[in-house]
Amino acid sequence: MMPRTLSVAMRLLVGALLVGSLGLAQKQSGPAKPKKPPPAEQKKAPPRPSVDPAQYVGAKNVKTCHEEIFKNFETTPHWKTTYDTRRGAEWQGCEACHGPGKGHVESGGDKTKIFTFKNVAAAKISERCLECHEYGEEHSNFRRSEHNMNNVSCVDCHSPHHAKESQFLLVKAQPQLCFTCHLETKPDFQKPFHHRVNEGLLKCTDCHNQHGGFVTKQLRSTVAQDQICFKCHVDKAGPFVFEHHGVRAEGCMSCHLPHGSSNPRLLKRSQVNLLCLECHTPSAGPPEGAPGVPSFHNQTQKYQACTMCHVQIHGSNFDRFFFK
Repeated sequence: MMPRTLSVAMRLLVGALLVGSLGLAQKQSGPAKPKKPPPAEQKKAPPRPSVDPAQYVGAKNVKTCHEEIFKNFETTPHWKTTYDTRRGAEWQGCEACHGPGKGHVESGGDKTKIFTFKNVAAAKISERCLECHEYGEEHSNFRRSEHNMNNVSCVDCHSPHHAKESQFLLVKAQPQLCFTCHLETKPDFQKPFHHRVNEGLLKCTDCHNQHGGFVTKQLRSTVAQDQICFKCHVDKAGPFVFEHHGVRAEGCMSCHLPHGSSNPRLLKRSQVNLLCLECHTPSAGPPEGAPGVPSFHNQTQKYQACTMCHVQIHGSNFDRFFFK
């Protein structure tokens, strides 16, 4: 019996020592910090407010009063929402945009019971459209766009019910739709040399993202990279062994006007040498700036057209002076 009693006493002693050491460690380290929830729980978005399905009457019931609008709606891309059974009634048909229609129907057509898109702030209209359209690459930057900041809403350019253009439900075809606001640009396309926008070979949206972006003028890429221009002018894209530094640093718009010009090749100046001399001045030279004009280039008639000799001004693979 004696050895067994001793072993029990030893166990009690060891347990007391362990409890004491744990208490000392807690005192030294301070009070225990509460456990943080996992990252997924911290960033969890608030749940979507519950919707009473009984408040939705369905698109078919809209036809009773709005037959003409309903027929137009059947021909638009929005009609496919009526077949979306994965989500609730609030995402289907007319009520996906106008909200639940039960109160509107029972009140005999009271417009205050639904969202009518009329006499509503542009921001609220756009937010209503972005509930479905914000996740596409084309629309994801609309909130930072110039159109949104200037109170241009989606329905200023698009008409869900009475679109004149079936593609994108536009209220008017390009470029006339863009010229509605951008009147300062319209005369450029009437100049002798211009991009063929009025003729229908190009559209404003080929170069500009009307729904917004990270670049000024809502361009589809930076001016310095000139990826927009190179979509058509692929022979100017390079890369070249000998690059024209002006093109690489400032882009195509350092010499060309993008919409239209009175000068051939959409150049900014009527004489080529005057355009070149804006960078290649007689006093310029490395490392301060662009290479200066040689002394024998006295700007007489013989030397006024720089491109007579420097034929590969966009870049060359054979000559550093762009002679070939």
